[in-house]
Amino acid sequence: MSYQPRFYRGQHSSPDLISFSVCIKETNLFIAARCNLERKAYRSVQKHRQTIEQYIACHPEFLTSLAPVEVEPGEPPIICDMAEAALKAGVGPMAAVAGAIAEAVGRDLLEHSSDIIIENGGDLFIKTTRERVVGIHAGDSLFSGKLGLTIRPTETPCGICTSSGTLGHSLSFGKADAVTIVSASASLADAAATACCNRIQSPEDISTALSAARGIEGVSGVIIVIADRIGAAGDVRLVRISD
Repeated sequence: MSYQPRFYRGQHSSPDLISFSVCIKETNLFIAARCNLERKAYRSVQKHRQTIEQYIACHPEFLTSLAPVEVEPGEPPIICDMAEAALKAGVGPMAAVAGAIAEAVGRDLLEHSSDIIIENGGDLFIKTTRERVVGIHAGDSLFSGKLGLTIRPTETPCGICTSSGTLGHSLSFGKADAVTIVSASASLADAAATACCNRIQSPEDISTALSAARGIEGVSGVIIVIADRIGAAGDVRLVRISD
């Protein structure tokens, strides 16, 4: 697959935080924290990637399955988180991998910073001590880059993950420009965004997809964008982002 530049990172603005990137193989994280934690983040990514790679080496279906995969009790936490999220959303466990890595690394770094924002291919883990706005990028939709989601400190840590059938390299069977899910679990937000996006073939599917997303245990909010239509449900506060 060809690499698609993460253009939205250039629009990041958190002057109170220090930003840096960590890249290992397919994992490409953009991180903002109170101090430069690049070395600690690199070691954390290495640790969690190794855990997933070792598990897949013994259980290859964990990588390839498009349906939930049963995991034995006592497996590493990140494996269990991915499997549980996939089961709730009805997708394969790798649909949760970006959110799972973002959250696992984020929780490691919280020992060193009160504020952590980790973006992994459009999937975020956030812990913040001040109100922040997360922009929504939705391909060629007229809403793309013009709407944001307000996140309050009391709602964090949380995951905010987006799946798209028109943007990015992740596998999707849907045609939504963006499906954004908010959950206390970034793994679940990632898996649920994939499941919800898969349901959408046209704007007429927005209503049923919103209901399906809200029916997933642990999903607190959902936003769906396709062409010139948008739908939202749950605990979400949309704001307009100035051009």
